[in-house]
Amino acid sequence: MTPATIVEKEPPLELAFTIERAKSQQPIGSPCTNVCRLDQATGLCEGCFRNRAEIKAWKTMDDAAKLALFDTLVERHEKRRLDEPPFDSIDPPIEH
Repeated sequence: MTPATIVEKEPPLELAFTIERAKSQQPIGSPCTNVCRLDQATGLCEGCFRNRAEIKAWKTMDDAAKLALFDTLVERHEKRRLDEPPFDSIDPPIEH
C-alpha cells in the first residue's frame, strides 16, 4: 500500500489583489482567490463573489464584460464586509 499524496491547496488571496493582477494580464485573467466555495444563501463564491453563471461564462466573456464584472465583484465584497443583507444574490446569466 502506498501513502496518499498530500496536495496542499494554495492559500487564499485578497480579492483586490486578484482583480488588479487579472487586469494586468492578456487576456484579462480570473479573479479567483483560491476559495472555491459557493455560499448557500447567496449563491456567490465566498472568495471571488461570482455566481455560478458568472464562473461558467468567464472563459467566453470579452475583456470589457470581465472588467465590468470586476466592479460588481468589488461592490459585492464591500457589501459583505459592511455586513449588509444579501447583495444581488443569484444573478441571471451574463450577457456577452
